[in-house]
Amino acid sequence: MADPLRIGIAGLGTVGAGVVRLLDANAALIAARAGRPIIVTAVSSRDRARNRGIDLSGFGWEDDMTALAARDDVDAVVELVGGSDGPALVLAQAAIAAGKPFVTANKAMIAHHGIALAEAAAEANCALKFEAAVAGGIPVVKGLREGTAANAIERVYGILNGTCNYILTTMEHTGADFAGTLAEAQAKGYAEADPTFDIEGIDAAHKLAILSAIAFGTRIDFDSVRCTGITKVRAEDIAQADRLGYVVRLVGIADLDTNGDGQKRLLQRVRPCLVPKNHPLAAVDGPTNAVVAEGDYSGRLLFQGAGAGDKPTASAVVADLIDVARGEAGPPFSVPVSELRTMEAADPGHRTGKVYLRFTVADRPGVLAEITAAMRDADVSIESLIQEGRSRDGGEVLVAIVTHDGQERCVSQALELLDGSDSLTAPPLVMPIIRD
Repeated sequence: MADPLRIGIAGLGTVGAGVVRLLDANAALIAARAGRPIIVTAVSSRDRARNRGIDLSGFGWEDDMTALAARDDVDAVVELVGGSDGPALVLAQAAIAAGKPFVTANKAMIAHHGIALAEAAAEANCALKFEAAVAGGIPVVKGLREGTAANAIERVYGILNGTCNYILTTMEHTGADFAGTLAEAQAKGYAEADPTFDIEGIDAAHKLAILSAIAFGTRIDFDSVRCTGITKVRAEDIAQADRLGYVVRLVGIADLDTNGDGQKRLLQRVRPCLVPKNHPLAAVDGPTNAVVAEGDYSGRLLFQGAGAGDKPTASAVVADLIDVARGEAGPPFSVPVSELRTMEAADPGHRTGKVYLRFTVADRPGVLAEITAAMRDADVSIESLIQEGRSRDGGEVLVAIVTHDGQERCVSQALELLDGSDSLTAPPLVMPIIRD
């Protein structure tokens, strides 16, 4: 058997410790599949004294994680620290400059700097791997990059954040409102103390930008991802969706748009949506992730599983290390980085579909007439309008509208007409309805 692949790990949190455990627990199996053993020789973390439940006595220790890239006993570097910039990026650059394969679970860094790192890796002729950066243990990066390589991908979309999915499905099952469910998710460890990146959709947007580049052969364009989180979703919205035959999910969607002129543009969006109960994403429950890819020959493919956690994420990291041990590099984004296209962001205004709109309004005469007049003037056709009960605390009522199929720009125009109205006591909630 060939000499071992010697790795250095930066970050010994939940995932880093999980990687050490997995490499130890399945050492013989991994060596057989990789063609040689994979062993940890050096590590770096902020706290040497912390009890992680693993034996670190046989590893070299670096207080400055960048030093891992320069060690003679490290053949490949694993980064599990996180953060789009700072030490993680410095380590990535140092490892690649040294010609050492680099494996990361850092979606923020890949979303913001993945192209520059891929260019450096191509020049250094070393591997850049990030399976664990998207959807935890689900092999969706490899699935898109290799499994659908013969297909023109028409659309990629899915549930990309387990925290949001836990919150929305718990609200669905219990009838609880957002704030209480978020607090419960934090208490159970499903949400961070500062959950902003999750609940505002930023984490999902990072992952969608990466998937888009792989699926469509484009340069990552995180800044063009249109992003709306779940903070405005109320228990009443979820109950109303249920009565209409839908569930509410935070969905990231990317596809190509020609807008009738033959010029392809990329549309990337993360937002809460109404999903039909017979759609595959409707059954995705709790802190689970799922990605759907639609290929011109493969048809609809569903990748589903645990989107986070020590074991699933460690599984994805070690899968990348096995590829490195085998000498399998390949372009990180399906095609050589020099061939990735720069694509203009699409304007979704001409897109057609049905939309759920929820207004929080003052409980007084004439409000419904004002809303329906704005819909009429913007050429939005109303399929159903629902106002239940009289008044919430503070003299407010909720009005829900489901539109017929129509152009998105018409809905936007209707909301512009209502902007600033003293009849609306809070900004409207807009949730597109996903087709079956």
